[in-house]
Amino acid sequence: MVTPADVTPTTAPARKLLKPVGPTGGDLPRIVPRRRPGRWAASVVALLVLALVLDSVVRNDAFQWDVVGRYFTTTAVLDGLLLTLWLTGAVMALGFLLGIPLAVMRLSGNPVLSSLGWGYVWIFRSTPLLVQLLFWFNIGALYPTLGLGIPYGPQFLTVETVNLLGPTLTAVVGMTLHEAAYAAEVVRGGILSVDSGQTEAAQALGLGKLRTLRRIVIPQAMRSIVPTAGNMLIGTLKGTSIVSVLAVHDLLYSVQLVYNQTYQVIPLLLVATLWYVGVTSVLGVGQYYVERHYARGSARRLPPTPVARLRARVTALRPPPRGATPAGTDPRLGGDR
Repeated sequence: MVTPADVTPTTAPARKLLKPVGPTGGDLPRIVPRRRPGRWAASVVALLVLALVLDSVVRNDAFQWDVVGRYFTTTAVLDGLLLTLWLTGAVMALGFLLGIPLAVMRLSGNPVLSSLGWGYVWIFRSTPLLVQLLFWFNIGALYPTLGLGIPYGPQFLTVETVNLLGPTLTAVVGMTLHEAAYAAEVVRGGILSVDSGQTEAAQALGLGKLRTLRRIVIPQAMRSIVPTAGNMLIGTLKGTSIVSVLAVHDLLYSVQLVYNQTYQVIPLLLVATLWYVGVTSVLGVGQYYVERHYARGSARRLPPTPVARLRARVTALRPPPRGATPAGTDPRLGGDR
């Protein structure tokens, strides 16, 4: 006959295993995140190198930061900056206006249009931008006059090329034709990124090709177009400095005119560099929010903005109130999930 004394020793471990886990964690060990000393050491070294570089730049008298501050907002520099911004906006707008029809031509089922679009992209992507600008600047040697009239017949309007294409207009024409070739490929790649089922569904609903392209394909293709177009915009902003070879008074040429008189080359180049960095940073912020706008519908939740990320990090660093369970923890395990 089994007595209660014989049962107690064998059932005690079972009672211990069936003991409920309380809010304080019970007998289970606390789960802690893995320590990464190598990552912290690399961060310290990187910050130390950055501090040394910044210290060498700020405290180096050869940079002449007082001269940089004196010329940073002068009239000549600001006029050059305005021309650079105007040239960037005009080239991008005209480049995409020409690039969209070229992209449609390349995607066309008509072999003639497709071949012409491919030929345009091939020619203008195969030659350097500087060569194209110099070619258009000397176009008067090939075509002294341009006329409007009947082919091989009388001309109703005749204009001399030398008087028509000045340095600024030459820069706009040359950069626009060059930019259109890249814009065509960007738009074509964006259109091809849209699933063909979208077009088939639009055709099943009786929508025409133009309306399908404008209302269905292009809005979805913008998710692929905007990042590359943003890079093109920043590249065009910096690429406008090449028009200084045509004596166009952009930002770089205006700075060159100043340091040719004062012989203060380094500080004046720093003025141009800081303006390029500032404008590029603003364009990068704008590109981020445009990408975020066109990301709607592709995910359940939009990615948080930098301000929202910073606010979340600050909130995570604050100590939780007494009695509250920290976010990301499981009270049943007594630690992180």
